[in-house]
Amino acid sequence: MNDLLMQKNETAAEAYHADRRGFLKHGLAFSAALGFWLPSTAKAAERPAPIKGRNLHFINAHTGEVFDGEYWYDGRYIPAAFKEIKTVLRDFRTDTTYPIDPRLMDILFVVQRRLDNFNPFTVFSGYRSPATNEMLRETSNGVARGSLHMQGQAIDLNQPRTRLHHLRQTVVGLQSGGVGYYPRSDFVHIDTGRVRYW
Repeated sequence: MNDLLMQKNETAAEAYHADRRGFLKHGLAFSAALGFWLPSTAKAAERPAPIKGRNLHFINAHTGEVFDGEYWYDGRYIPAAFKEIKTVLRDFRTDTTYPIDPRLMDILFVVQRRLDNFNPFTVFSGYRSPATNEMLRETSNGVARGSLHMQGQAIDLNQPRTRLHHLRQTVVGLQSGGVGYYPRSDFVHIDTGRVRYW
């Protein structure tokens, strides 16, 4: 019975994430919708040909698991890729998964292109279960009670060959959500919530 309930909740969560703001339903890319590619003053004739596919490469710092592949192709997100992504970004402490917001992947895709750095991101935290979030709140500073990690909408990471402050500045420049800077812990927090910085 519990397995059935968990499966129903996961299916509902996936449907919610898949259809939210029409990104999957209409095949619209979050990054393109916000005009990340080129300045608005650019002439249409100067625009490069549209990108057919989008790839990402990241490593889970705790498990060593890797996602290295295409997550979006020809206007559509790839369900099989997101199944793999949610596994790699699972809460390793409880071994639980949760659907990952596609907009988060789009932000990372744009960041790597802006930085011209295609080294894999090192991920310290993706999805975080409520139990893990509460444990971290009790043992460390800066963990929000309603953390977006629990909604699959946040990621903590760094990227080899990019200085942490440069990574932060690049994400801040996108105006795409929350950005937290943690130089002592060597990561930047990125989320798809409201635009805010700390």
